[in-house]
Amino acid sequence: MLPIKDINPRRRFPIVNITIILLNCLFFIFELKLGPRLEQFIMYYGLIPANVTTAVIAGTLPLNIIVQFFSSIFLHGGWMHLIGNMLFLWIFGDNVEDKLGHGRYLFFYLSAGVVASIVHIIVAPYSPLPTIGASGAIAGVLGAYLILFPHARVLTLIPIFIFIQVAELPAFLLIVLWFITQFLNGLLSLGIQSVDSGGVAWWAHIGGFIYGVVLAIPLRKYR
Repeated sequence: MLPIKDINPRRRFPIVNITIILLNCLFFIFELKLGPRLEQFIMYYGLIPANVTTAVIAGTLPLNIIVQFFSSIFLHGGWMHLIGNMLFLWIFGDNVEDKLGHGRYLFFYLSAGVVASIVHIIVAPYSPLPTIGASGAIAGVLGAYLILFPHARVLTLIPIFIFIQVAELPAFLLIVLWFITQFLNGLLSLGIQSVDSGGVAWWAHIGGFIYGVVLAIPLRKYR
């Protein structure tokens, strides 16, 4: 299932959400222009769990690692990685920003990305692979959307054999199914004897989502 648009009006222009999307796109264009230097760039600005673990054990956290917690969530590993993330952010982020306000939404988005990265590091503390992508932060947005707008409707493409059906699904159903998929893959990844758990930071998605849910629950009372 692929969401294409939510039916959920907003009151304010989502300037922060759009700016985040544009920044992600600009950073990706910059990545494309790096050519053979891209790997070095990703190793420097991506977040490497093993480096964080080593620094924490040593009782220090260098500035470059602190920067990586934020820079990593604006980098992507390919067109599909970028497009998929930005589609979800475009659909669900504007209403969450409308509810939180511009400044609080920016803080929420960045902090969700940091929390997601921390959860990934806890699960794979000695992975030498750089973690990049906005998925963890966007998972936080999905968690908040689930709590704040559970009855919103989402236009969704549903493949049925060789046909594609367009249907309106409740946001609650769509997001819960998404989370179940992430959680099951996360559990399966725990049994993989590999530092990269198949190349996808499933537990970053799970951690970001739970963070979004927890922060949105108090706001739900004041809708």
